[in-house]
Amino acid sequence: MPALVAVSALTLTACGGGGKASSSGDANKGASSTVANFGVGTKADSTGPAKDVPGAKSGGVAHDIEASGFDYLDPSQQYVNQYQAVGMLYSRQLTNYKTDPTTGKTILVGDLATDTGTTSDGGKTWTWTLKDGLKFEDGTPITSKDVKYAVERLYADYQTQGATYFPIWLSGDDYRKAYKGPDSGDLGDDVISTPDDKTITFHFKDVHTDANYAAAMPDITAIEKSKDDKDKYNNHPVSIGPYKIKSYEPDKSLVLVKNENWDPKSDPIRHQYVDEWDFELGVQNPQLTQRLIGGAGDDKNAMTLVTNADSSLIKTIQDDPSMASRTVSQFQPYVDTFDINNTRVTDLNVRKALAKAFPAAAVQKQLGGSTTGDIAGNLVSPTVSGWQATDPLGIKANPNGDPAAAKAMLQAANKLNYPIVLAYANTPKWQKISATVVDALNQAGFQASRKEIDPTSYYTQIGKVDNGFDLYRSGWGADWPNGNSVIPPTLGSNQVVDGGTNYSHYKNPAMDAEMDRIAKIQDPNQAAAEWMKLADKILATDVPKIPAAYDKFFQVYGAGLGGVAYNQVLGCFDVSSVYIK
Repeated sequence: MPALVAVSALTLTACGGGGKASSSGDANKGASSTVANFGVGTKADSTGPAKDVPGAKSGGVAHDIEASGFDYLDPSQQYVNQYQAVGMLYSRQLTNYKTDPTTGKTILVGDLATDTGTTSDGGKTWTWTLKDGLKFEDGTPITSKDVKYAVERLYADYQTQGATYFPIWLSGDDYRKAYKGPDSGDLGDDVISTPDDKTITFHFKDVHTDANYAAAMPDITAIEKSKDDKDKYNNHPVSIGPYKIKSYEPDKSLVLVKNENWDPKSDPIRHQYVDEWDFELGVQNPQLTQRLIGGAGDDKNAMTLVTNADSSLIKTIQDDPSMASRTVSQFQPYVDTFDINNTRVTDLNVRKALAKAFPAAAVQKQLGGSTTGDIAGNLVSPTVSGWQATDPLGIKANPNGDPAAAKAMLQAANKLNYPIVLAYANTPKWQKISATVVDALNQAGFQASRKEIDPTSYYTQIGKVDNGFDLYRSGWGADWPNGNSVIPPTLGSNQVVDGGTNYSHYKNPAMDAEMDRIAKIQDPNQAAAEWMKLADKILATDVPKIPAAYDKFFQVYGAGLGGVAYNQVLGCFDVSSVYIK
């Protein structure tokens, strides 16, 4: 699987989330963090229109304030959760997620498709049927060939930023050598077949039991071929959702208005309550959070998609009871870890001692405290199906670390003063955190030192097999709420390559075989439990990395907005049901 795109400072992911929405449709009830539960919906669950939000009204303009612009509006190139969140307004996929506002349960449903897909051979061949009433914004009916074309264009050279699951599954790791994109003709029916206007079948090279989840990635959509001008399409994608682009100034503003050719009867997720969405781009913290707190003028009806509250204002928000009803505090999909370079630190006893000495509580405090993240006990986010509150290395049981026990372990292994080079991103925050970790390790009998890395090339540097470092922080989030999008990318031997995402360079053929076995399990609940057990087994047996934190999202939104929810899969605010009170 490919390296995933950074969505928050030095964290790799595309999706995730967790938490319960209140029965009123607002994002929280008392700003508490809860663990989400997931499932696969039925054909009935996939039928529109979306259930009305109690008290919702039509009309008005919703405002959104973003710290950065949208580098990619083309759904084929949207991977960062900010881009996926805005894409919910104008784009749709074969499948997608909806959350029950009363139970908080998130289920996978058919979006463009009538259901979540069917497979006739255990997961190698998948078929979806499109719904009635699907149209592009110009009124052109959407057919299965438009979905096929959307996947074909993923092979083009200019497509560099989106997910690559389907192309790789269809054509192998070197998929661009197998097919050059739509300019070279159509992919054969033995790869993607469209026997009629409503049916599309994907013929994968191997079994992929979670292709129904991968079909919810933004690139598995419908693209109108006659309107596709390749890389320029990024500035004016054709809408198939409830809103369409009226104007766009990159890094400045984006205005969306109602798409009259969106049929709510076909959509089980989205509403079209507001008349217009106005996005203001490039507003930095603390100003962004200050404006949401103050709610002056249009800011009363404003929100932000992904930007966390400025750390200096968190206590202000928490101490003001009037803001509780418009504050969200939920788990994000990201797990922060400190990866141990298994190529260099080959002694298991040394790796165990590193984990024993790790000052988790001190690191958590410097990251922002419990508001921005819980101390992690394992490698799987609480937002992932099957998650359990396990603690194989005793990180949560001993959050301050145990330097005396770690030193005893080193002494018993004849490894006192073992040299450790800790690499860190050269920013004020990570300068402080790295110093804290090095001090703890030296108290535990290590001879630890620090090596700074330019933040812009951080993942490039730690992603080298011969990187010269022993310990470094990384992060990962699930592309969908299933361990298959967490464990193989971060612990599979095939990712121990330059640019790979197994940053600990962990290799264990027996564990690789387990990954292959679990990936073929048909029952999603059984697979989820098996992924969790395998993650803990790897951690306890081989200690390839040290869990640090389960990240959280904490922010307020304007008092004039209703229907604000938390997207449990993307790990950000959900715009699907917003209305003006």
